[in-house]
Amino acid sequence: MAENLLIVHGGGPTAVLNASLYGAIEEAKNSGNIQHIYGAENGTGGFLEKRWIELENIPEEKLRLLLQTPGTAIGTSRDPIWQEDYEKMADILEAERIKYVLFNGGNGTMDTCGKLHETCIRRKLDVRIMGIPKTTDNDIAVTDHSPGFGSAARYIAACTQELCADVRSLPIHVAVLEASGRNAGWITAASALAGEMGYGPDLIYVPERAFNEEKFIADVEKLLKRKSGIVVVASEGLTDCEGKPISKPIFQTDRATYFGDVSSHLANLVIQKLGYKARGEKPGLLGRASIGMQSQIDCEEAVNAGRTACRAALAGDSGKMVAFHRVSDNPYRMEIFLADINEVMMYEKKMPDNFINAEGNGVTQSFIKWCRPLIGEGLPQMVSFNTERPGR
Repeated sequence: MAENLLIVHGGGPTAVLNASLYGAIEEAKNSGNIQHIYGAENGTGGFLEKRWIELENIPEEKLRLLLQTPGTAIGTSRDPIWQEDYEKMADILEAERIKYVLFNGGNGTMDTCGKLHETCIRRKLDVRIMGIPKTTDNDIAVTDHSPGFGSAARYIAACTQELCADVRSLPIHVAVLEASGRNAGWITAASALAGEMGYGPDLIYVPERAFNEEKFIADVEKLLKRKSGIVVVASEGLTDCEGKPISKPIFQTDRATYFGDVSSHLANLVIQKLGYKARGEKPGLLGRASIGMQSQIDCEEAVNAGRTACRAALAGDSGKMVAFHRVSDNPYRMEIFLADINEVMMYEKKMPDNFINAEGNGVTQSFIKWCRPLIGEGLPQMVSFNTERPGR
């Protein structure tokens, strides 16, 4: 009997989400065992409404464009899912003869993957369900890192490098760059890689450390005694010692928080407390799916993750997620393994203490060593002939 496969995307897009889609489609086509390869249009909503995008007959030259297309070609969502929805999904899989389901997404999507797997087990359905990790925030448990992070890290490092060059050229203010990451500071920390080319940030604040406004002002004031242009990189999810956001959220749901403008808030603090020019910068969604800053390593690993998940499902695995184990930093070598989905579901991986400096305003060389391979080829070497202008 012919078998069908369904691919579902969930959560925020990345620069390599389509690369995993490409890997999964190619593996399914090459297997010779799949009649239909469906993509759920716009995530779980499309799944529940049986809105399928047929992917098996797309020409190879068009499929390969997925490798250079940001976002997701089949759409994604952040729909809330309840137990009755899992029952309906199971009904659909049975009725449509879909034996294999690949969920590609972050923490919430892996939770959905695990709960649908449990529902199918309870109902004794012969369905294989696998997870493909995806997140720019790099906060999925078990895996060394997730596809999507390397490209987002490369983007923030490049932006920071260029901002630092600008501020050094006209050193008249404190520039605060706001980076993505609600509860985990991986992207914010990656801005430090700009410093390897000589144009790095002066201060970095991640959400793993409680933010203290007085300490922040003291850090800036100390630097202003040495130089007149300063670059600060701060996470959008900074909270104080009581766990309250330093900039009041504009809007909040069960799954998402729309933070206030942290960069502007910190810039205003500098202006008010120190009487010094300051401004906030915020790349926002631009850094989430930039093909121009796509990491080649990230793209290759995303393709392999998609291929591995599909191959594992066809071989009989279910209730697992593709994950990466680091073998070495230099030369960079990674091994893929399958993690039990129960070890992943909704567990948020934050930066370890040894990646954050003692002052809580920067990162360590251990982090630099860990992160460097993930951004791919190094950032451009830059040169400056002027000396940094002394501070006040």
